[in-house]
Amino acid sequence: MKDRSFTLLRPARSFAGLLCVLLAMWYAASSQNNAAAYLLLFALSSVILVSIPHTIRNLSGLKVTAESAKPAFAGDEIFLPVEISNEARAPRHSVSVSVPGSRGDEERVDTIAPGKGARVMLRFPAQVRGEHEVGSLRLATVYPLGFMRARKKLGARQRYLVYPKPGGDPKLPSGSAHAQQAKRGPERGEGDDFAGVRAYVPGESQRHIDWKAVARGQALMTKQYAAEPSGLLDLDFASLRLSDPENRLSQLTLWVIEAERARRPYGLRLPGAAIAPSLGDTHFHRCLRALALFK
Repeated sequence: MKDRSFTLLRPARSFAGLLCVLLAMWYAASSQNNAAAYLLLFALSSVILVSIPHTIRNLSGLKVTAESAKPAFAGDEIFLPVEISNEARAPRHSVSVSVPGSRGDEERVDTIAPGKGARVMLRFPAQVRGEHEVGSLRLATVYPLGFMRARKKLGARQRYLVYPKPGGDPKLPSGSAHAQQAKRGPERGEGDDFAGVRAYVPGESQRHIDWKAVARGQALMTKQYAAEPSGLLDLDFASLRLSDPENRLSQLTLWVIEAERARRPYGLRLPGAAIAPSLGDTHFHRCLRALALFK
């Protein structure tokens, strides 16, 4: 979104030290009645005053675009890709960008050439499950001298999803009695016989990660073990003996992760909604989305 907001200016942290230096110079010049000290004091003050419009101008002509953020579990971090474009005729230096009110750190770009852009990855905590929106981004700069800080907010609407935090008993419930997986042949699950590896699913238990492969520089992989055929898993919100609905959602989230890791087909039942048993990344995120948006 284009720059249509007002730029706010306030002293930077280093301004207090500068003020002490100026006061010391003024005291020395007045007590000694030294013309050279007065000249140095006025020259330094003039440079600082002249730098103020340059600080404000350093944020003009900038455009920010927030790209889609991947879902995360509550308690983890949201990674938001952001592109800063310079539509001005002059380069912009030392520009920082952050998400207001997110408790995340600023990311700084040293230089953005005219007509060019720079990409940064903003990180901030995913605190509460559900669907959230980033309404604006904050640009800031202390260029050129670092004594004054200019900042402004630019609209950059982007929605992101926070899944419930996994928690509870990792042991999967017994399979559904009305659908037997034995008809489809052996499935991979929890057992004693090693049956290969697969890609690691974020949020699942790390006790089955192939750490030796990670040490060799390979991607995160999860070990799988062969098991006897088992029934379809019916993960039902109403069947849980937990008083707090959030604890129920955490338990179901953990079971979804464990079932996907064990490659056991699972379905999800929530009040007013039901997802048929299946497997795979699409089904996995569909179940987690339903848990995140539960009301």
